[in-house]
Amino acid sequence: MKNIELLVLDMAGTTIDEDNVVYKTLTEAVNSHGYSVSLEKVLRSCAGMEKLEAITSLLKEINGNEEDATVIFENFSEKLKEAYRNLDVKPINGTENFLLTMKAQNKKVVLNTGYTSEIAHQLLDKLQWKENIHFDALITADDVSESRPSPEMINLAMKKFNIMEPEKVLKAGDSVIDIEEGKNAGCGLTIAVLSGAQNRTELEKAKPDYILNTISEAEHIL
Repeated sequence: MKNIELLVLDMAGTTIDEDNVVYKTLTEAVNSHGYSVSLEKVLRSCAGMEKLEAITSLLKEINGNEEDATVIFENFSEKLKEAYRNLDVKPINGTENFLLTMKAQNKKVVLNTGYTSEIAHQLLDKLQWKENIHFDALITADDVSESRPSPEMINLAMKKFNIMEPEKVLKAGDSVIDIEEGKNAGCGLTIAVLSGAQNRTELEKAKPDYILNTISEAEHIL
């Protein structure tokens, strides 16, 4: 197995169980603006994307008015903050031990997400996950100019820890766009997980190296 030194792990659906509330809230925000889309459609089209970009892309697909995207995004962001305030957020089974094991093996762990920094920190505070204990760095959509599937977040993670060879990086996520991000960065390993937004049929389209039930199963690979 490749000598993996850095793990770049998506948050919601990959390491954190938040019951798809982000996509439920996004569906609600779009529909309250006069549209009619299903949660299934939102999961297929928006999973893993930076959320303003996701809403814009979704409106294009359903022949909506792209100019509505900013207002819907603002509404979505407010609704999501409120939803997270009231939500019982927990780690996906086995994740916390997996993170601690990886750290004990001197691997760097970076959490990355299409969320804003504010929402990502809100999740981490609820879990009581601490930098340098559970993970080494957090990289959000706010930290880069191009969102997934651009490799910019992974490139930034590599730069932070002075890792020059992308083949030493593992990227894991619960959406096609996570896997595309990993492949665009040249990651040595891409892992899709079935604990989040998209199902096996969807994920297979991106041709990840592995499809696992949860990220903790990657311990056997590593």
